[in-house]
Amino acid sequence: MISLDVIREEGVVIHHPDLVNLYGCTIGAGSRIGTFVEIQKNAHIGRHCKISSHSFICEGVTIEDGVFVGHGVMFTNDMYPRAVNTDGSLQCDSDWQLLTTRVGRRASIGSNATILPGVTIGEGAQIGAGAVVVKDVPDFTIVAGVPARIIGRVKDEHSKAAIMEAVS
Repeated sequence: MISLDVIREEGVVIHHPDLVNLYGCTIGAGSRIGTFVEIQKNAHIGRHCKISSHSFICEGVTIEDGVFVGHGVMFTNDMYPRAVNTDGSLQCDSDWQLLTTRVGRRASIGSNATILPGVTIGEGAQIGAGAVVVKDVPDFTIVAGVPARIIGRVKDEHSKAAIMEAVS
């Protein structure tokens, strides 16, 4: 389902629109959204991004231009999620704190990665498949593992100058 309040810029491609759940979000020009993706209200997808199937992008996530999100990537926005309050009543919006997440330009997030709330993934960074990102990832850094740790730097052919030129 694509809600009427979704803002889609020119050239957005949504594969199988009847098999996604998009509401209250913004999707930048030329981006592609795969099957079985959910993008919640107040999430922002930049231009020329690829969001692969089965990914979940929750409220408070900003994905900048040229970002690749692999299959089954999960973003979170609450550090201490609960269904009910201590008195047993169901939680509502005022019972939890929204933590925002930012993914920098031309970053790449491998399949089945989990991104905890409140982190920044730097420009051109690469997140390994299955990684659990629990803290900020510097620009042009490669991280992998559980929890994600720095394992390298992005090579020269993906330098900051090349990334800046490609997105501009």
